[in-house]
Amino acid sequence: MSTETLLRDMRRQLRDGGLHGCMLVRDLHTGEELGIEPDTQLPSSSLVKVPLALATFERIRRGELDGATTLDVPPGRITTPGPIGLSRFRHPARIAVDDLLYLSMCLSDSQAAEALFGLTPPARVADILHEFGLRDITVRHTVDELTDTPVERFDAADVHLAHALAIDGGTSGRGHRVPHLDTTRANTGSARAWVDLLQALWTPSKVPPEVAERVRDLMRHNVLRQRLAPDFSSDATTWSSKTGTLLNLRHEIGVVEHADGQAFAIAVLTESLVPASFQPGAEALMAQVARTLRDHLRQL
Repeated sequence: MSTETLLRDMRRQLRDGGLHGCMLVRDLHTGEELGIEPDTQLPSSSLVKVPLALATFERIRRGELDGATTLDVPPGRITTPGPIGLSRFRHPARIAVDDLLYLSMCLSDSQAAEALFGLTPPARVADILHEFGLRDITVRHTVDELTDTPVERFDAADVHLAHALAIDGGTSGRGHRVPHLDTTRANTGSARAWVDLLQALWTPSKVPPEVAERVRDLMRHNVLRQRLAPDFSSDATTWSSKTGTLLNLRHEIGVVEHADGQAFAIAVLTESLVPASFQPGAEALMAQVARTLRDHLRQL
């Protein structure tokens, strides 16, 4: 099958499955890549925790922070489905910076990330990204908004209304009535920008090697593996990743490393057009399309 025919078929499958997808797969050794709308900017959701971890580890390397320092973290006390970790704690906890990094990255704990943003504010995270030559990921605010969405305004039986608002509230210029989804106000990045970040972490770059290794290690231990992991995990591969979920957004970025030495950076950003919280079929479709793109690129 030609590349053009393949991409047309993948777009059709995404559309039929109720997804708008922006994707990029890149061979980290050759630089060859294959994508669908890879330059479209979308809100980052929890993907922003990767730049946050990168900036925090860099500040530890510089001696500005100590990973053993403990912080008093207030409880999230969230009762709606979704958030985990400290976000659901009922009482304050004292936790070391290194352990907050684990919770933020591996469990996608937004309360832990909020504590880390207290040490390294968004503007500082953005500055460190720019120092490393990564200018296409926008970090404007902390992650408080990830646990304060329209979902929290509705009873459980009416959550679909929040998703309907997310689907229908956008403008042609990617503004949105829901600020969390407005690309002029939210943390944002394109599939290409996230793949550029992954490449900087997995191959020689301006990112110090010890910093890159610590971020890679956390991504290898990500416990949220329901999305792309089923199609990229095996005894002959290592899948390192970070997910992002917010209203109708379902994202995942990661690197699959094969036993034969090949490695591919993958970014899958999607917007669901179906007003429902739980869509396992959409997550399976994301993985299927990403796997098909990787397989095709691997054979070129």
